[in-house]
Amino acid sequence: MTGADNTIDLGDQASFTGLRALGRGPLIQYTWIYDRPVDLDGLRRLHRNLGSGGLLGRRIERSRLPFGRHRWVRSTGPLDLDIATETRPVADVNDWANERGYVPVDPEHGPPWHLGVQPLDSGGAAVSLVVSHTIGDGLAISEAVADAVNGTPRDLGYPVAASRPRRAALREDIRQTVRSVPSWFRAVVGAAKIARDQKSDLAASAKSVTAPVSSGITTPVTPPFVTAVLDIDEWDQRAKALGGTSNVLFAAFAARVGQVVGRLGDGGRAMLSFPVNIRTEGDTRGNALSTITVMADPEKVSTDLTELRGDIKRELAGVDEWTRMMLTPLPLTPLVPKFAVRRLEKMVLKVGKPIGCSNLGRFPAAFNRPDGTEAEHFHARLIEPGLTPVDLERLNGHLFVVSCQTPTSIVLTVTAWEPGEANSKAALADSIRKALAELGLTGTVD
Repeated sequence: MTGADNTIDLGDQASFTGLRALGRGPLIQYTWIYDRPVDLDGLRRLHRNLGSGGLLGRRIERSRLPFGRHRWVRSTGPLDLDIATETRPVADVNDWANERGYVPVDPEHGPPWHLGVQPLDSGGAAVSLVVSHTIGDGLAISEAVADAVNGTPRDLGYPVAASRPRRAALREDIRQTVRSVPSWFRAVVGAAKIARDQKSDLAASAKSVTAPVSSGITTPVTPPFVTAVLDIDEWDQRAKALGGTSNVLFAAFAARVGQVVGRLGDGGRAMLSFPVNIRTEGDTRGNALSTITVMADPEKVSTDLTELRGDIKRELAGVDEWTRMMLTPLPLTPLVPKFAVRRLEKMVLKVGKPIGCSNLGRFPAAFNRPDGTEAEHFHARLIEPGLTPVDLERLNGHLFVVSCQTPTSIVLTVTAWEPGEANSKAALADSIRKALAELGLTGTVD
C-alpha cells in the first residue's frame, strides 16, 4: 500500500491537543509474565515488526499552520529492547510495571511506544509494552501486536518525517484548511446544540459532587493498581446465575468496587463510563471509540443483573446517534487554543465521579505470544504519568477497571485513588476481594 492519506483523524488530533495543553496524557500498558526465560530474539523480532508498519509504526508531524491538520509519518520506535540487567522477585512485577510507565513516550517526537524486559528471580521474565493512547486504543494496539508476532505488519504507506518541502507543505495545508471552513460553521451550530441539550445534566452532576479539600501536593503520584485472575467458567456461570452476561458481570464488579471505595453519586449509584469500539475494517484511526454512561445500583447487582443488563443494552442501542452528535464539534479541534482545553478540563472535572470500565474482551491468539511462545499471564491497564494529588482531587478521585480474557481466565486490573484515603495497594486489594465476594466470586488477587 502506497500513497495513503496520512491526515490525522480529528479525534486523534483532539487527543494530541489535550496532551500538549495539559502536559500529560493517558498511556496503555500491556504486561506479560513468563514462568521461564523469554526468547530475546523473538522479542527483538516483535520490536522490529512493531516499528516497521501498522498503527504503532508511526508518529505525528504537525501542520505548517498553527490551525492546520496534522499528519502521520513513519516511526520505527525506540532503537532496541530495554532489558534490565538485574533480576527481581515476581512480587515486584507490578512495581516494575509502574516504573516502565514513567519511561517517556511521545506521539510527536517519539518514541511513541517502548518495550521492556525484566528477568525474574524465579527464572521467568516480565515483558512490558507502553504506548501513547494518542497513537492507538486498546484494540488498535492488540491488533498491531498480533500482526507483529505473526510477521504481517500492515503497510500504511506513510511518508518519512519532513518529506514535504516547506513551501509545498504550506500550500497543501492552506488548501486543506480552506476546504474545512464550511465544516467549522456546522461544528459551531452542533456544539451549541450539545451545550443546550447537556446543560441540565452537567449542572445536576456538578451539584452532586462535594469538592474535596485540596492537599496542595503537586508532586506526581502513582495511583495503586491491583490485578485479579478468575476462572472463566466460574465467571460465566455466575453471570448466568445472576441473569446477565460476562460483560454485564464486569460492569457489576466495577459498580461494587465503586461502592466499597466510596465512589458513588447521589442516590448511591455508580456512574459507569464504557468506551465502545467503533473500529471498522482497515481503520487507521488511533482511537476509534465512542462512550456510553450507565448509572448502576451496586446493591441490586449483587443478586440480580437484569436491570443493569437492560440499561447497558439500551445505551448501546443509542450509541450510533450519540457518536454522531459528539463528532459534530470535532472540525473545530485545530482552532482550539491550549488555554481553552485546560478550561474545558476544569469544566469536565465537575461532572460526577465516573468509573472507567474498559472491557477489552478476548485478544487475537498471537497477542499472548510476544516472544513467539505463550505467556503464562498478562494484564492491561490505563496509566497517566504526571498526575499529582491536586490533579486527582480536581478529578474527584480516580477509578478505572480493565477486563481481559484468556481461554481459561478473566483478568481484571483495577487502578484507584480517592481523596483523603490511604490509597495503598493493600487497601485496594482488600476492596477488590470484598467486591468479588459480594458477587459470589473468588479469584487470585495480586
